[in-house]
Amino acid sequence: MPSIQSNLKRRKPTNDFFLQEMQVLHRQNQDKPDHPHRHDYFTVILVGKAMGKHVIDYQTYPFGCNEVHFVSPGQIHQVVTTSVPLGWVITFSRDFLMENNIPESFISNINLFRQFGETPPLPVDGEIFDQLRQITREMQEAIAAGARYRNRVLGALLQLFLIHCSNSCSLDAKQLNEEDSGVCMLRAFKQLVEEKFNQWHQVSQYADKIHISSKHLSQTVKKMSGKSAKEFIQDRITLEAKRLLLHTPLSIKEISYQLGFADPLHFSSYIRKQTGLSPSHLRATG
Repeated sequence: MPSIQSNLKRRKPTNDFFLQEMQVLHRQNQDKPDHPHRHDYFTVILVGKAMGKHVIDYQTYPFGCNEVHFVSPGQIHQVVTTSVPLGWVITFSRDFLMENNIPESFISNINLFRQFGETPPLPVDGEIFDQLRQITREMQEAIAAGARYRNRVLGALLQLFLIHCSNSCSLDAKQLNEEDSGVCMLRAFKQLVEEKFNQWHQVSQYADKIHISSKHLSQTVKKMSGKSAKEFIQDRITLEAKRLLLHTPLSIKEISYQLGFADPLHFSSYIRKQTGLSPSHLRATG
């Protein structure tokens, strides 16, 4: 059985693009439940029908029918199925995106992949599911045939797949506008939070880097996402604290320093305020 510590390390992709049927993976795992783990690549699960649950960063989503699950690089997730599932798993790396001239801003703006926070599956109606299934079959055919410019074909099909998914959700159209200043600001802020959350805890530090006022940044983030800039930062710190408490043997003192807290007591107080539990109780309940 893999150690908890090793599961927290990001699994590197064996291929820049991978596609497999869920039932095949289920058989390969000999019907054994998956262990919580994290990837260094994007994962899409197109579910036709499945029983069980998908756990993403400690949020549990029951499997159902005609739905799509999205997992970002770095998120901890676990797939648990109680019978043979029907569907497909697609994974792709950042290198695959670059090779096919797919900007990461496209992935960010469609808002299907979320690095932290709630990531519920996207339910799709029968017509959209049939379209997604057809695209998946075309991907399978391109892989099996070894088509010329295979990765270009797969890249085009992947974009089409994600566009269909994006069109099926109730995303504010403003968030898809590449030229909108608010979209650019939110994207820059979210990227900075992912890079600096364990060093910068104040909204002003991010605002200074983006060369705007804290008030302007807070207002824009709230308008575009419904969540304040401060909440974004706090949510990211809290999520990483949970990951480290539950999946590493690091001491609470070591975790507090790793997350940018000069005083472990301050870290403990912060976690209690965010979760209602002390770090030691949070670790014990995991």
